[in-house]
Amino acid sequence: MDCEVLAIGTELLLGQVVDTNSAWIGERLAAAGIPCYQQTKVGDNHGRIVAALWAALGRGSDVICCGGLGPTQDDITREAIAEVMQVPLRRDPDLVARLKERFAGREIPEMNYKQADVPVGASPILASAGTAPGLACPVGEKVIYAVPGVPSEMREMLVNAVVPDLVKRSGQPATIRSRFLRVWGLTESKVAEVVAPRVAALEAPGSNTTIAFLASATEGVRVRITAHASGVDAGRVAVQALDKEEAELRALLGEAVGGVDDEGLEVVVGRLLAESGLRLAVAESLTGGLVAARLTSVPGASTWFAGGIVSYGEDVKRSLLGVGPGPVVSEDAAGEMAVGVKDLLNADIGLSLTGVAGPTSQDDQPVGTVFVGLADDKGRSGEPGRRSSKADVLQLSLRGDRQLVRQRATTQALDLLRRNLMEQHFRTER
Repeated sequence: MDCEVLAIGTELLLGQVVDTNSAWIGERLAAAGIPCYQQTKVGDNHGRIVAALWAALGRGSDVICCGGLGPTQDDITREAIAEVMQVPLRRDPDLVARLKERFAGREIPEMNYKQADVPVGASPILASAGTAPGLACPVGEKVIYAVPGVPSEMREMLVNAVVPDLVKRSGQPATIRSRFLRVWGLTESKVAEVVAPRVAALEAPGSNTTIAFLASATEGVRVRITAHASGVDAGRVAVQALDKEEAELRALLGEAVGGVDDEGLEVVVGRLLAESGLRLAVAESLTGGLVAARLTSVPGASTWFAGGIVSYGEDVKRSLLGVGPGPVVSEDAAGEMAVGVKDLLNADIGLSLTGVAGPTSQDDQPVGTVFVGLADDKGRSGEPGRRSSKADVLQLSLRGDRQLVRQRATTQALDLLRRNLMEQHFRTER
């Protein structure tokens, strides 16, 4: 059994409303082990809704229609479903009574009564909120479930009625669980190349685990592991499959793997700093505080983040951070900024960023040139406890417009810090 989602509303096609309902429904279906292979959007047009319903049913799927159950002229989901069922609409007296109860003490607009119309053979789905009931509409062996577009009403009906009915009709409990490994420092194609042996292994007959790749312009690559399990112990079996595959992928990808699921770089960096008992200070030029903003979004950041200096002006770099003569977009300047902010804020590690976000070049450096400095209290030989007068500096050439360069620089700097902290942790462990 699988179930498709049909989101109805011209506003979705015009971009006036973002369709978050379909994503939420997909998550709930996956948790219940009901595959969702297709989601479709269609405007408020009777013929196109009917065609979309027939197309889904023709693929052998149940359908969840979301939207178009209101009282206005463009709410035509009921009529479209009735045509697909090849039955008329009838006005349900119980739903009429329910409407009158909802409008107690007020006049019911005549148009609201259409919300009591039900295709013959269908069953209403009631919710505690709203005036529009949902519908469960059998079409042969399949069912079209219609729910309101209002998120709170839709969610109540999905959780209390639609998903339980799908699970009951499927014949056995099941689940589809996913886990994301956050990978930084490698391109999507390189990640796919590295994990190709696992992709091939999971294509073997009988495997219920799959791997997919989701690239981001600013946040690296997410490797999604998905496990499908059925039976009374489906949840535990799926988690075991995810654990096994995560271990396989980590063995291939090594330190490129940082967070899991929603763990961003800032969370991983914070955890590593806390485990090492170190405090960080940041000096930002082109990123204008983006790094500090991400770090301070993590609860408890005050235990490992000393603070940040937005040294945007050249005079601030020189007077406050001790940047010497010469271009401020340079390897030397980035190193001096990292050392300067570390000493100024009495931190263990200083991280700095200077560069050219655009739209024009600076200090003879093209747009996209970024220098990231990293200074700590270890000597160049790796001896702890010796204050360093130099910093390690990474030069980057980033593509994109001004905002994209700034965001990518932020991510690259945090990843450089993450890898440095992992190296220190490994050295300490040994």
